[in-house]
Amino acid sequence: MSYKCPKCDNTTYDVGEMRATGGTLSKIFDVQNQKFTSVTCKKCTYTEFFKTKTSAISNIFDFFTN
Repeated sequence: MSYKCPKCDNTTYDVGEMRATGGTLSKIFDVQNQKFTSVTCKKCTYTEFFKTKTSAISNIFDFFTN
């Protein structure tokens, strides 16, 4: 992946992942069914999040391992 920071034009970055709840039922049962990839600039620490798809099996696994 090639990334250029929109704030400082730096091209070095770290990639991470974050999960979050999506709606009322997922909040009640504490199921993180939303998945995001983060890209953080190593120079200025500006971070962008991009939504990615989750699989049904990962949602089920998350439900039973909370």
